[in-house]
Amino acid sequence: MTILTLSYRAIESRVAFINWKIIYSVSILFLLLMLVFYVFLVNELTEGAYLIKNYDKEIKMLFQENKNLEANFAQAQFLGQVTAKAKELSFEKTTNIKYIKILESSLAKAVINK
Repeated sequence: MTILTLSYRAIESRVAFINWKIIYSVSILFLLLMLVFYVFLVNELTEGAYLIKNYDKEIKMLFQENKNLEANFAQAQFLGQVTAKAKELSFEKTTNIKYIKILESSLAKAVINK
């Protein structure tokens, strides 16, 4: 017999001693472990996507609130400037209204009628 044949028989005899029940059990256990790990990762991914969606909504709401606050600030600043200018020019709040009567022979009446 040749060396190749002897080494084949040695390998064949070792293969016969392998306990296939243990290999199958370990394989099934490994597959179940991988399945549990897969479910865990999918759950984490879904939770992350949900959090990102909620954070995007919150960011949009904060941007809208920021725009409203900027508009209110600009309006308040403008009104503050107008109030300061009115005080500077000594404007007063009106208490009564007086209308100017246009006479029959006035130049303004002649321009309005044209």
